[in-house]
Parts: sequence; C-alpha cells; structure tokens
Amino acid sequence: MSDVTANSGRIENGEHVFPTRVYYDDTDAAGVVYYANFLRMAERARTEMLRLLGAEHGEATRTHGVALAVRRCEVDYMRPARLDDALHIHSRLVKVGGASMNMEQIVRRAGDDLVRLTLRIACVTRAGGAARLPDTMQSALQNFLTEQGATNMRRN
Repeated sequence: MSDVTANSGRIENGEHVFPTRVYYDDTDAAGVVYYANFLRMAERARTEMLRLLGAEHGEATRTHGVALAVRRCEVDYMRPARLDDALHIHSRLVKVGGASMNMEQIVRRAGDDLVRLTLRIACVTRAGGAARLPDTMQSALQNFLTEQGATNMRRN
C-alpha cells in the first residue's frame, strides 16, 4: 500500500474512517479546536473518502469541468477536542442523487462523539450552476451506498 493510499483512511463497517490529529494551528489560545477547523477536518475526510472510492475531485474538474460544493451543513458541537488529540472522522453516505449527495460525518475521540455534521453536497459547474455528477463518480458513490446498506443489514 502506498503512503498516499495509507493516508486516505479506510472503509470499516460500511463507513469511511479517516484518522487525524489535532495540531497547534487547529486550536485557539486555550488549546481547544477552533469550531471552524472541524469543518476543514471534515472536508479533508470527504476528499480522502472520494479518493479511496476512485471518485477524486480533481479528476471531476479536469475531465468534466465540475466540482463538489457544500450546499448545506448542519453542525452539532457536543464536546471539545484539544491539542494532540487523536481523532477519527467517520463519513457515510445517506443518499446519492443525480446532482447531489447527502452525508453524515462524526468526529470521534476514543469512541466518543465530539462533532456531528449533516451535509448536502452539490455538483456545480465552474460558473456555479448545478450539474449532474459525472457517471464514474455517481457509480462509485452508489456502489459505496449499496455496500453501506449491506453492511448495516448484516449488523441487524
């Protein structure tokens, strides 16, 4: 496994799990993660999930002239994270449509939920208009969503 793949996280129990650590530049003067930096961490996890699934942002932009943009984000901050904490960001798809997807992400420390995000991600053109997800990206996302469902059924 290459270093790039190793840094992309892993698929576990139907979710993408992305490990990260809290660095000094993530924190405020009290050593607590500044609230907006959780959004950056979640973005990195989503990017690496797409990379691992074979549906990279850069490829969609180069080949199809489209990008993914956060259309809606609801965040529930439950507990703080602090300097040097080891975190895991769990990402799962909820729905994949023709031009968008819904996701849930949870930032965890040692199994405890710190932050929950509910997102709607839209596919847009360079000019900002709505666009359909490229076929390869939609196929990769739909396959992952199907695998998630199968994993959840096996658990029940």
